[in-house]
Amino acid sequence: MKENIANAYYLAVDIGASSGRHILGWIENGNIRIEEIYRFENHLVEKDNHLCWDLERLFHEVVEGLKCCKKLNRIPTSIGIDTWGVDFVLLDRAGNVLGNTVAYRDSRTQGIDEEVYKTISAAELYSRNGIQKQLFNSIYQLYAMKLQQPRLLENAQNFLMIPEYLNFLLTGQIKNEYTNATTTQLVNASEQDWDWKLMDMLGIPKHIFVAFITA
Repeated sequence: MKENIANAYYLAVDIGASSGRHILGWIENGNIRIEEIYRFENHLVEKDNHLCWDLERLFHEVVEGLKCCKKLNRIPTSIGIDTWGVDFVLLDRAGNVLGNTVAYRDSRTQGIDEEVYKTISAAELYSRNGIQKQLFNSIYQLYAMKLQQPRLLENAQNFLMIPEYLNFLLTGQIKNEYTNATTTQLVNASEQDWDWKLMDMLGIPKHIFVAFITA
């Protein structure tokens, strides 16, 4: 079928823990149309005795899907990237990733919740963010880094969730998206902003947390 190049296309890059896909959407004759144009596998790799994500390969797959848009002559007006929550990268001053991107399925957070609760109780923590406790939430991952790899936190300049890191590679923009950031348990639900007081209480550096993406 001949393509209507006048259409405005919108691309969703949906990446899960085992696979990812690129979905194009557009309006045609008053109807919403969507089409999967690219799919790829995702899996964990073991690095330094930890389960990690291969972000270089993931970004490669994101770019390969964009190439498919070009081949189809369907250049998207905008692109959105979605992944699982909680996992993140730390960037140095040059924008390079510090350390390995350890995955939520790794065991490094075992017992870390009890260390956190020495400073703030589980009940008070929930009252601040309203997020269900999961041992892999970012707050426990960061506290594990503070105890196990403090130099990584000391040298960090920016904190980015996984989709925002991929967005950074595409655009050079360092921003975090609010709804995804809530999975960290470091967002104050009442203030709808990073919980700066909580970070002070736990000794997590505040300067690495950048502003949220706004419409």
